[in-house]
Parts: sequence; structure tokens; C-alpha cells
Amino acid sequence: MNTETLIFFVLGCGLLVISAEGLVRGASRLAAVSGISPLVIGLTVVAFGTSAPELAVSLFSAMNGQSDIALGNVVGSNILNVLFILGLSALITPLVVSQQLVRLDVPLMIIVSVLLYLLALDGHISRLDGSLLFTGILAYTVFLIIKSRQETAQIQAEYAQEYGLKEPAVSQKQAMLVNLALIISGLVGLVWGARWLVAGAVELARLMGVSELIIGLTVIALGTSLPEVAASVIASLRGERDIAVGNIVGSNLFNILAVLGLSSLISPTGVQVSEAALNFDIPVMIAVAVACLPIFFTSHLIARWEGGLFLGYYVAYTTYLILYATRHDALNAFSTTMLWFVMPLTAATLLILTVRAFRTA
Repeated sequence: MNTETLIFFVLGCGLLVISAEGLVRGASRLAAVSGISPLVIGLTVVAFGTSAPELAVSLFSAMNGQSDIALGNVVGSNILNVLFILGLSALITPLVVSQQLVRLDVPLMIIVSVLLYLLALDGHISRLDGSLLFTGILAYTVFLIIKSRQETAQIQAEYAQEYGLKEPAVSQKQAMLVNLALIISGLVGLVWGARWLVAGAVELARLMGVSELIIGLTVIALGTSLPEVAASVIASLRGERDIAVGNIVGSNLFNILAVLGLSSLISPTGVQVSEAALNFDIPVMIAVAVACLPIFFTSHLIARWEGGLFLGYYVAYTTYLILYATRHDALNAFSTTMLWFVMPLTAATLLILTVRAFRTA
């Protein structure tokens, strides 16, 4: 790795951490000032903002006919968001999961993931498919805003009845402007930081001679997901657990509905879906989304051991991709172990935890 690439990596990492701190600080304060719940802020402002690198990379790839990168970036980022970022965040501190995530947002993430698979069965995501996906993100965002405002109005009405109405202070408006500035500067910094990291990583991966799909699923997915990594980890350290979890779920929804939807709309032929992605990577993304539900449901908490489980699976998934790309002799043995031992054991454990949660509910 040359000096220039190393500088890009160091500057990108530093910018990501600083920008994530500003983004989380501004978002959490904005939620407090405006009366919007931190979960809604995490699902929208933080999630959509940290997914800006995915949007930029996938749009650029789609316009240049690199469908494998555009699709691999989305699918790989969604897998990484849950397994790596949530796992790492839960290891730092156990994450409390709100009822809204369990009842609405996570099931919606599963439905959207399955919808992507169904749309991809014909081998491509057409412009019509893209318009359907993008309409979905618009409807979801409007729903969240309306729901949050209704809850805010109800809280304010109860407060007014109890303590009497008060005029909003001028300092609140100033605080909102300051927090908005923090959010915007944080988002800009996150995008540039991720861009610097991806620039060096893509060059290195291509020198290794791996396919564009593998690049999209690993190097680019990791690079464009670094804003989510930084934002969720910083949020966990600061105790903003709703933002940490909401950021991941919201980002996954945004990646499929907005990033892939817009990429399909701007590409003349839509986004092509390879057999490898259809037969393995998209099903893995669906399985990861489904795995969230029992883990989130049990005590509404992502415990440290569950975070460790997520991280272990991400290491296994990445290992498989590397073995597959290099056609390593250990591929068959590794695949057999995962398919017939590790995955069934994990599924049985999650099933037992879910049954126990139902009995104690």
C-alpha cells in the first residue's frame, strides 16, 4: 500500500469519528429541542444521512454500468450493518430495543428484503421496480413524521393541561439552528471520510483480482458503511441507544428502497442481478433481517453475547466470500460446517429464547 493510500485511510478514519460525534450530538439535541423521539431521528435523519455514501457509490456505479457494484454495495452494507455494526455496538453496551422497532420497523425491513428478492427473480431490478421501491421510502418517511408529530402533540397537550402553556423560548430556535449545523457538517464529513477510505480500498481490491460483486459486498460495503459504524458506536458510547439501533434499521430500509430504487431509475437498463447474488447474498441478507426479530423480541434487549454472535457470523460470511473468491481448498469444509452445524445450532438457540420470551410475556 503506497503512502498516498495510507494517508487517505488515516484522514478518512479521523474525519469519520469526528463527524459521527457531531452528527449524533446534533441529532440527539435536536430530538430533545423539537420534541421528536430519538428513535425517529435515528430512523430518518441519522440513518438517511449515514447512507449517503451508499447512495453516491451505487448511483455512480449504475450510471457507469457496474450493476454488480451497485447491488453488492446495498446487499453487503445491509448484512454488515446488522452483523458487524449492531454486534459491535451491543458489545460496547447492551442495546435496549423499543417496541416500535419490534412491531413495525424490523418486520418492515424483513418485508422489504423479501420484496427485493422477488423483484430480482427475473435477473434485474427494472425502472418500474425502482419506482416502486422509491415510492416505499417516501411513504415510510411521511408515516414516521406524521406519527412522531401526533405523539409530540399528545405529549405537549398533556404537559399544557398539567402545567399550563408556555411560549417557546428564542434560545430553542437558536439551539435548533446550531444542532442542524452540527448534523449537516457531520453528514458532509462522513461522506468525505468514507470517500477517502473507499478510494484506497477499491484500488487495493482490484489489484488482488477479485470480482466487482465481491468488491461491492466487502470492500465498498465496509467503506460506505463506515459512517454507520462511527455513528452507531459513538451513539452507544454516549448512551443514545435508540439512535444506535434506529440508525441501522433505518439505513437498511433506505439502502433498499432509496439507494437501489434510484439506481434502478437512473440506469437505462435497470440494475442487473447476478446468479451469485440471487442464490446466496440476497438470501443471506434476508436471513440476517429475520434473525433480528427473535433477538430484538427477547426482553427487548440486544445483549453482549448476542452482539458477539452477530460479529461471529459476519466474520464467517466474510471468510466464505474470501474463500469463494480465491477458490480455496477449505471452501467445501467451511461451507459444510456452517450449513449443517453452526446455523442449525444458532436457529435452535434463537427459537428457544423466543419461546421463553412468549411464555414470560
